[in-house]
Amino acid sequence: MDIISIIHAAILGIVEGLTEFLPVSSTGHLIVVGGLLDFNDEKGKLFEIVIQSGAIFALCWEYRARIVSVLAGLPHDRVAQRFVLNMAIAFLPLAVLGLLFQKVIKAHLFQPVPVAMAFIIGGFIILWAERRKHDVRVESVDELDAIDALKLGIAQAFALIPGTSRSGATIIGGLLFGLSRKAATEFSFFLAIPTLLLATAYQLYKERALLSADDLGMWATGFVAAFVSAFVCVRWLLRYISTHDFSIFAWYRIAFGLVIIATWKMGLVNWAAT
Repeated sequence: MDIISIIHAAILGIVEGLTEFLPVSSTGHLIVVGGLLDFNDEKGKLFEIVIQSGAIFALCWEYRARIVSVLAGLPHDRVAQRFVLNMAIAFLPLAVLGLLFQKVIKAHLFQPVPVAMAFIIGGFIILWAERRKHDVRVESVDELDAIDALKLGIAQAFALIPGTSRSGATIIGGLLFGLSRKAATEFSFFLAIPTLLLATAYQLYKERALLSADDLGMWATGFVAAFVSAFVCVRWLLRYISTHDFSIFAWYRIAFGLVIIATWKMGLVNWAAT
C-alpha cells in the first residue's frame, strides 16, 4: 500500500463524512473527487461503500443513547414502538423504488448533465422552501405519525436521482410538511441509519468478489476519515440550524452543479466509469 493511495483514501473519506448528512449529495461529490483522483473504477466504487459505513457508524455513535433507549423500550414503550414503526414506513418507498429502478437510474442518470441539473434544481427548491411561510406542526421526531413518516419516506425516495441528496430531500420535505428544522434534520439522521446500513450491506454482498485483504490499509484509512469527519459534521449541523436556515447549502449546490459541468467539459472527470 503506497502513500498516495493512503492520501487518496483519506481525502475521499473526509469528503464522504462531510457530505453524507448535509443537503449537498455525497454521491455527486464522490464522483467528482474520485474522478479528479482517478479513482472511479470498480474498486473505487467498492471503496465508496466502505467509507459510507464509517459515516453511518459516526451517526450511530452520536445517537447511541437514543438508539439504546429505543431498543430497550421496544417491548413495552409506545413511543419507542412508534419510532421504529415510523422508521420502517419511511424506509419502504426508497427501498421498493430502488429495487425496481436501480438499473435504469444507473444507466441513464449517472451522467454529468442529469447530476448537475439535480444539484442546481435542488438548490433552487431549497431557496424556495426557505422563502415560503414555515408553519411548524411537529417540533420533535416523537410527535410524527405514520402519515408523516410515509410522506418523509416518499421525499427521501427522490434521492434515487443522483445529485439530489438523501438528507436534503428528507430535510426539505420535512420543512414543507410542517416539521421544525431540528425535527426534520434529526429524522433525516435517524432514517439514514437503516437506509444506509442496509444499502451498504447489500452493495458489499454484491461486490464481494472485489474484496481483498491487500486493500485493508486503504479501507481502514477511509473508514476512520469518514467516521471522524461525519461525527464533526453532524454536531456542527445541529448547532448551525439552531440559528441559520439552509440557504447557504442551496447556493453551494448551484455552484457545485456548475463545477460538475465544468469538470465534464474539461475532461477532468471520467463519467463513463460511474
